[in-house]
Order: sequence, then C-alpha cells, then structure tokens
Amino acid sequence: MDPVVLAAGTALVGAMATDAWQQTRIAVVSWWRRVRSDQEAEEVGTELTEVRAQILRAREARDADTEQAVAGAWQLRLQQMLHEDPALEQELRRLLDGELTPALPAAEGARIGSLLMKATASGHGRVYQAGRDQHITE
Repeated sequence: MDPVVLAAGTALVGAMATDAWQQTRIAVVSWWRRVRSDQEAEEVGTELTEVRAQILRAREARDADTEQAVAGAWQLRLQQMLHEDPALEQELRRLLDGELTPALPAAEGARIGSLLMKATASGHGRVYQAGRDQHITE
C-alpha cells in the first residue's frame, strides 16, 4: 500500500479523537469535493461523523483493534482512489501534511511521517537500520 495512504488513513482516524476534529472534517470534505463530487463529499462527511463516534468509544474502551480496523478501511478507500487516479497522490500528501498531521497531538503526529532508508553493504560489511531504538547484542 502506498505510504501516503497508510499515513493519511492513520492520521484521519487519529484526528477524529482530537479537539481539532471539526476543522479536520471540513478539510477532508473539501478535499473530497475537489477530487470527487459534491454528493460523494457530503456522504463522506456524514460517514466521518458517524465513524468519529465509534472511534471515541473505542478510545474510551482502550480498543486499539477497532481504531486500526477503521484506519484500515479508510486506507483501502484512499488506495482505491489513488489507483483510479494516481495524480491524487500529491493532493492527498498536501491534505496529510497541511491538515491531518497538524491536528494530531505531537507524539501521535510524529508517528505518522514516513521514513525512507537505503543502505549498501559489500564484502563482509553489515548494515543495521532502525526508525527508532535499536539494540544490538553479539
């Protein structure tokens, strides 16, 4: 799955549980209206409101599985949109960077970004890479 799709779906669901939800919802519906139709955007807006209630209940119950499932559903939906129109990737990246990630608490927003690491080893060389802590014992 495209990294921007994974990040956007996760950030969207995370933003549902924040105080910035209304402005995030408006931004998502506006984005949807630009890339799809007015009717579909309104349906998405209604759906987002309904799903938000589910996310709030899941957070209250510390139900991470429900939150992950909802994020996965939005990721699939966004991936399908990019499959149909690959040019939407830049638009989705702007939505993610400009609206979704800033709506998240700092710790949660830091998890959303993508990390690309490349390494080359030759001969008897080894490469150790980590996006966070790494402990190597030999």
